[in-house]
Amino acid sequence: MTLSQTLSIAILIGMMALFIWGRFRYDVTAIISLLAALLVGIVAPADAFKGLSDDIVVIVGSALVISAAVQRSGVVERALRRVGRRVTRVRSQLLVLAGSVGVASAIVKNIGALAMLMPASLQMAKKNDVSPSVFLMPMSFAALLGGLMTLVGTSPNIIVSRAREQMTGEPFGMFDYTPVGFCLFVAGLIYLRFAYRLIPRDRRAAATMGEALDITGYVTEVVVPTGSPAVGDTVQAFLDRHDGEVTMTQLLRAGMRSAPLPDTELREDDTLILGGQPDALERVIASDRLVYEGEEREKSQERREKEQGGTTGEIGVIEAVVNMGSRLEGQTAGGLNLQRMFGVNLIAISRRGERLSRRLANTILREGDVVVLQGALDTMPDRLRELGCLPLAERDLRLGSKRATWLPISILAVAMFLTAMGWVPVAVAFFAAAAMVMATGAISPREAYDNVEWPILIMLGALIPVSDSLRTTGASDVIATGLAQVATTLPAWGAVALILAAAMAVTPFLNNAATVLVMAPIAAQFAGDLGYRPEAFLMATAVGAGCDFLTPIGHQCNTLVLGPGGYRFGDYARLGAPLSALVLLLGTPLILFFWPLA
Repeated sequence: MTLSQTLSIAILIGMMALFIWGRFRYDVTAIISLLAALLVGIVAPADAFKGLSDDIVVIVGSALVISAAVQRSGVVERALRRVGRRVTRVRSQLLVLAGSVGVASAIVKNIGALAMLMPASLQMAKKNDVSPSVFLMPMSFAALLGGLMTLVGTSPNIIVSRAREQMTGEPFGMFDYTPVGFCLFVAGLIYLRFAYRLIPRDRRAAATMGEALDITGYVTEVVVPTGSPAVGDTVQAFLDRHDGEVTMTQLLRAGMRSAPLPDTELREDDTLILGGQPDALERVIASDRLVYEGEEREKSQERREKEQGGTTGEIGVIEAVVNMGSRLEGQTAGGLNLQRMFGVNLIAISRRGERLSRRLANTILREGDVVVLQGALDTMPDRLRELGCLPLAERDLRLGSKRATWLPISILAVAMFLTAMGWVPVAVAFFAAAAMVMATGAISPREAYDNVEWPILIMLGALIPVSDSLRTTGASDVIATGLAQVATTLPAWGAVALILAAAMAVTPFLNNAATVLVMAPIAAQFAGDLGYRPEAFLMATAVGAGCDFLTPIGHQCNTLVLGPGGYRFGDYARLGAPLSALVLLLGTPLILFFWPLA
């Protein structure tokens, strides 16, 4: 073994030790490893930053944007409500989520299936007041297992199919992987159903400053437009349809105020005073296509500004506190004519210890009230200063914005179809999908960038050249030669098990495609030396390369859930090591049963 090969392996071992120690954040550890590799010369300066342009970085970043747009659409939330009424226990919900993502991964790329269903897990966790970490890592592992079932589920299957074609003239077909993959998927689901408790319960994504705000709920004023699903509902039916997430304190019709009696039927142009948490209000208003009071006036103002050659900039909402001495203190929004005088629209109010029922325009504001103001974001700081309001810490608040319902799902479906058919590379398809959801307004650029886990992308960009040093220094060839020597002394089933175990051990450091490229020739050599057919050895290579349950860096799915789940490096092995052993113990006899050696 040469000095460069020894240094490459030593740096990888040191990197793993730092990850497990946890003294530094994962992206800092990756940067330290890259600097060390540069210092000892196993990574050339010209190759130091090639990882930032790698397909994996593009896929993970794009998937985070697409996932945020899917969550923003509300489609998943509606499906979740139907499931949530029937499945209420956490472990049953985990089984539904993991099973769904696994089945979807057999049809489309597993990273796409996970990105599509992650919003459901986040909403379900929030509704049950549990950490999303309970669902996300099991879903990632289920996505990896589901990808084993078909040719298009994961990249190693496609590469192994080509390797078989080169050796025998016949590739693996679409469902040749299904018998082994399906059995492992079912066994994995059963394991995850009970073993999810191995995940530490205190794992949560880093809290934002906005989440520290103790705001009990808002009151907002909306109008029922023509064609709204709320038209014809009774008040009680309206509240029941939205699972009691909001309250209705007043109903105004033709200028007359009335109490919202349960059997009162809602009509077009009714004005409703609704109360609830911001996300609940947003869901109700979006799903029933309700219109904020004053929204039409705002649109007219925008049209006038455009006709005069002005621009309104990006429209958004800001939470602010009415400060002592504010212009709003002791005044009403209607009396101040906020839209005409200041270019902002008051769309919600929160007041501690009091349930507001008056129209927003007629509510006398007090010091300490929390208000939601809508307007052009580029001018909002000046407007808040003029009004004497203090902006609150930034948080994910979307009151007053519109949702694109099926558009993000449609864009993601097209991207996954194109990749499944092999017409477009995964990175290109996902990058284009992320661009489309922003260009079509399904998610604003500001929200898109906010939802990208930049430390994860930095970690990947730094680790790729470090991991690639195994190949460039020839260390992977040395490891492969050693495995070949060991395998010749083993029985056939032992050689298959060794290939499976070696592929599972290597894939965290080489990406799964590179693992197959390294291991497939070794598998073929085993088969030839022992006088057996190659299918069992190639299948073991595909299964092992597709099953990284030990680290967050070996597969994009594991990396995708690292930030939202708030996991640490060692958490993956806690849940994943027994699953890896299960795959090894079951996978070897399953492969030999469905793919005989003779």
